[in-house]
Amino acid sequence: MTMKETRHIDGWFGEFGGRYVPETLVTALDQLEEAWAEAKSDPEFELEFTSLLRDYVGRATPLTHAPRLTEHAGGANIWLKREDLAHTGAHKINNTIGQALLTRRMGKQRVIAETGAGQHGVATATACARFGLECEVYMGSEDVRRQSLNVFRMKLLGAKVNVVEDGSCTLKDATNAAMRNWMETVDTTHYIIGSVVGPHPFPTLVRTFQSVIGRETRTQCIDCFGRLPDRIVACVGGGSNAAGIFSDFIGDAGVGLIGIEAGGRGARPGDHASTLVHGEPGVLHGSRSIVLQDPDGQTSTVHSCSAGLDYPGVGPEHAHWHVEGRVDYRAVTDQEAIDAFCLLSELEGCIPALETAHAVAGAVQEAGTMHRDQHLVINLSGRGDKDAEEARRLLGDLD
Repeated sequence: MTMKETRHIDGWFGEFGGRYVPETLVTALDQLEEAWAEAKSDPEFELEFTSLLRDYVGRATPLTHAPRLTEHAGGANIWLKREDLAHTGAHKINNTIGQALLTRRMGKQRVIAETGAGQHGVATATACARFGLECEVYMGSEDVRRQSLNVFRMKLLGAKVNVVEDGSCTLKDATNAAMRNWMETVDTTHYIIGSVVGPHPFPTLVRTFQSVIGRETRTQCIDCFGRLPDRIVACVGGGSNAAGIFSDFIGDAGVGLIGIEAGGRGARPGDHASTLVHGEPGVLHGSRSIVLQDPDGQTSTVHSCSAGLDYPGVGPEHAHWHVEGRVDYRAVTDQEAIDAFCLLSELEGCIPALETAHAVAGAVQEAGTMHRDQHLVINLSGRGDKDAEEARRLLGDLD
């Protein structure tokens, strides 16, 4: 079933999850939970969703061997799960198609979303165009600068882009603005959250829509090399692409799961976005998770060269996997990610998103410690067209 879920109880993953929201949002969340429960047991919803994933999104995305990257790493065979080949260029469309169907099911005509790297904004605008829904996207002004191509794409798809000038002008602030708007328009508007964050039922709902990545990967690994992989590596900001591919392997003890966070410029507060490496339990954007915060409990400023990882929190299920020790979360610096951005481009002809480049860097490091008869899968969560101008600024002249 496409709607397969992993274990949770009423929105809690161990000590993490729940709902920490103003009273004005409780009814909307109850309505969403009810619509979601009905949809999961509705064969027509299942059929429409899976048909759209196949015929509109272009699933299944391929699992591709990376022979030159494998040779460079000098260890395990490296494989790429090609979410960059999905419609709109990233995994985000899996979730926005599902939530757009739920929006229609609830009888709402307006959608809002937050975005950092712009891929969730583009995917939301795409789904709204497909279903004839009004769409507004909130995006920090710093991310508007870094991701001007995706801003144009959103507008071309019919979305209104609201530029947020508050705080650090990045993803956290865009999420704050979107939540404020949702509180004011809750009767007519659905908020399509783009990652496995936020109040229940969003973390479970988004992970479930993204779990198609993990199910495909399991089948493809068995087809390609006859067994499950030894390692799976994915980047982690809020954590939707990682949750999507990890979820089908959580119960497989022989499969090592590695999440790569944004190490930024270093370990000092404000220089990175490595939530699970450096954070503490706290509440952010409607759920209890692990958060980067100062000694007074105020959310810290963060930094990453990748707009999509530039976030001071993480999904509560990731926090649970971290505490349980099931997933190994590590940090990769800006420079390591930029080097990996160039490396994958030059060796395999795949230009990755800067977010994904963090996973590539971590995977190359890990593969080098493994045996040649082992297999490692990178979730290539997005393509790098959106980052070309920012990468050129960071790299300078390549001639």
